[in-house]
Amino acid sequence: MELYARVNILDGKAVRLPHGTLDEVIYLDADPVARSLGWIAQGADRLHIVDLDAAINGDYKNRPLIREMIAEVDVPLQVGGGVRSHLEVDRLLDAGAWRVVMGTVAVTDQVLFWEICRAHPGKIAVSLDVNDELELVTQGWQHGSGRYLEETLIELASAGAAAYLIAEVGRDALSESPNFEALRIATSLVDEDVIAAGGVRDLDDVRELLKIKEHDKRIAGLIVGREVTSGRFTVEDAQALMKGAAKDLGPWSLEQLEEEVGAYQRVLTDAGDRDAAMTIGHVEGFVRWLSGGTP
Repeated sequence: MELYARVNILDGKAVRLPHGTLDEVIYLDADPVARSLGWIAQGADRLHIVDLDAAINGDYKNRPLIREMIAEVDVPLQVGGGVRSHLEVDRLLDAGAWRVVMGTVAVTDQVLFWEICRAHPGKIAVSLDVNDELELVTQGWQHGSGRYLEETLIELASAGAAAYLIAEVGRDALSESPNFEALRIATSLVDEDVIAAGGVRDLDDVRELLKIKEHDKRIAGLIVGREVTSGRFTVEDAQALMKGAAKDLGPWSLEQLEEEVGAYQRVLTDAGDRDAAMTIGHVEGFVRWLSGGTP
C-alpha cells in the first residue's frame, strides 16, 4: 500500500475540509507549494492535489499554481478537480502531472470518460464519492447522481482507468471510520488499483484497510491529511505499518498473525486471566516489531 498526502486548494490557498465538503472550510497557514514540500519531507510516496475552485465552480484560476507545484516536487503528483474535457486532461499531463483524476464525467458522460482513458492509458484515475447509502455524488459533492457505487463500478470496469479513488462524503475522518464496505465492493469489482481516499482515524483503521482482501487483491493506496497534521499518527508510523504488512513473516501473513492474537485474547478472557490485557499487549507489540514497526 502506498501513502498519498492530500493538498486541497481553494482561492490559491491550502485548505482543510473537516467533513469533506465546503460547509466548514479551514484555511491553513502554509501555501500549497510549501505544504506539498512539507509532505514530501515527511516521507509521502505521492501527492494528491484537489482544485476545489475548478471542481465546484468551474473556475480554473488555480491551474498556474498547480503547474508550479508540479515543477517543485520530486514525487509523483496526481491532480483532480474540474477535469471534464480532453483539453483539461491534456493541459495537466503536459504540465507534468503523473496522473489526472476525473469524477463527475465518469458518472455523467461515460462515453467521454472511456475516450479519455483510451487516449491516455495508465494516466486517468476515477474518483467516486459516495454518501452513506453508497449513492454517488458529483460536481464537488454538491449533487446526488441517482447512481450507486456497485452498478457504476461494473459499468466502468472496462473503461481503462488506472485507479479508483473511493471516499464517503459528509463523514469526519477523525471520528468516523472509513466506509470499509465501499472499499471492499470496489476491490472485488475492478482489477485496477483501489485507493482509500477519505482518510482514516488512526493506525487501527490503517490495519483494517490492510486486512481487506478480495480475490487476492488488496487496497493499493491511502490518502491522508488531517489525521497526520492533528497528531493521530505520523507518515513514518503509517509507512512502517504498510511496509510491514508486505514483509515476509515466514509461513504467516500479518493478517493471520493478528487473527491468531485475537483468538488468543478470547481464550485468556474466557479463562478468567486477570492479566490478559497486559499479556495481549506484549503479544501485539511483538507482532508489530516482527512486521517492521516499533514494539
